[in-house]
Amino acid sequence: MSTGSIQARAEGWLGNNDVRLLIALALAIGGLYALFSVVLGFQLNGTVNTLRRVAFLSAIYAMLALALNLQWGYAGLFNLGAAGFMAIGVYTMGILTAPVTASPPGFGLPLPVAILGAILVTGLIGGLAALPAIRLRADYLAIVTVAFSEIVRLTLRAPEFANTRIAGVAFGTGGATGLSLPSNPIRILFYTDPAATAPAPNALGAAIFSAVEPLGIEETLVIGWAYVVVLCLCLGLLYWLMVRIGKSPFGRVLKSIREDQQVTQALGKDTRLFKIKTFALGCALMGLIAILWRLSGGYASPRMFKPIQTFYIFIALFIGGTGSPTGSIVGGALFASLLFEGPSFIRRVVAESLQLSNAPDTLVAAIVELGSGDVIPLLAYSVQDVSISALRLMLLGIVLVYLMQRHPDGLLGHRKAIASSVDLSQRETREDDYE
Repeated sequence: MSTGSIQARAEGWLGNNDVRLLIALALAIGGLYALFSVVLGFQLNGTVNTLRRVAFLSAIYAMLALALNLQWGYAGLFNLGAAGFMAIGVYTMGILTAPVTASPPGFGLPLPVAILGAILVTGLIGGLAALPAIRLRADYLAIVTVAFSEIVRLTLRAPEFANTRIAGVAFGTGGATGLSLPSNPIRILFYTDPAATAPAPNALGAAIFSAVEPLGIEETLVIGWAYVVVLCLCLGLLYWLMVRIGKSPFGRVLKSIREDQQVTQALGKDTRLFKIKTFALGCALMGLIAILWRLSGGYASPRMFKPIQTFYIFIALFIGGTGSPTGSIVGGALFASLLFEGPSFIRRVVAESLQLSNAPDTLVAAIVELGSGDVIPLLAYSVQDVSISALRLMLLGIVLVYLMQRHPDGLLGHRKAIASSVDLSQRETREDDYE
């Protein structure tokens, strides 16, 4: 490909209104967090780490919303078992990469081979799970998939499978304690031996680490931001794939199934086969995204894949609008940055700016202190971890009620992709149409 062709494509992408919207949204979110951090006098290392976490979660939830949009937004498949398929992908990868001498043992395969195997296994299980469930209506399909998700999570948590042997093959899920995963693969860019306890930096790592050291930025933060860049590239690739699928004949059939399955069947399309393929592909993508999510921490546990995780993904999708790839990214970014991470940032702001003391044990004790005009105990109680989790759920409920009343289709739901290759509602009327 020539340099002129690459430049032309880049200009086409940057000239796209959707791309400009996503870039502006990212800059606005990052600028908002950075502004509050600077005004409140936070240290640079902490500010950069906060921005890294916001960007990381935004990319993850945007990709998960894109994968769910393929099933729900395009084909109308109400999959409430996303967390279960995410767990299948992560645990399959962990078992395939675990050394045969480890506890629990694995197969000792290289990470790229294990990731490919995990994607195939997750897609295959998703396709098999869709065979009996795909005949059900949306509400019953939701019940079946959420039940399947819980079966997966409880199976991974069961002590019987923590360290077991089946047909002479030894492996294990780690049970309730979880499973160790390979270390962050991006570390290979900065260290000569990433697996070592105290690895020595290579030429690239030494140059970057020495450049950011005077700023007080730690090595782990540099590695974290490098991983975020990789996630953003994966997000861009997945976005391009979803747009291409939506415009393809396959995608138009999916949207036709969503609008009216009987009409699609009357046109000679095997809707059952199309839905199975879509369900399997969406589940495989969820497994891959979950792998990217958990590889950054090197650990997975069944408690990370509770049904509320699926609820979070649906909230992100509803915020942006179903049926719109751009809306999926917008919803994922807004959910992760404002609704998921926002309450934790508010807790940090309140705790550090007011220098809160020990919080009361109960809400009643905090309210009693109001009688003397002291609001500090109530604020201290409100910014605890438990209170922040409750605040997050309250905010999600408020956002849902607002969206149902003001924007029932989401922020970009009006741009829902249609089944036709052209928008017939916008077709210009010609005089000869009436002749």
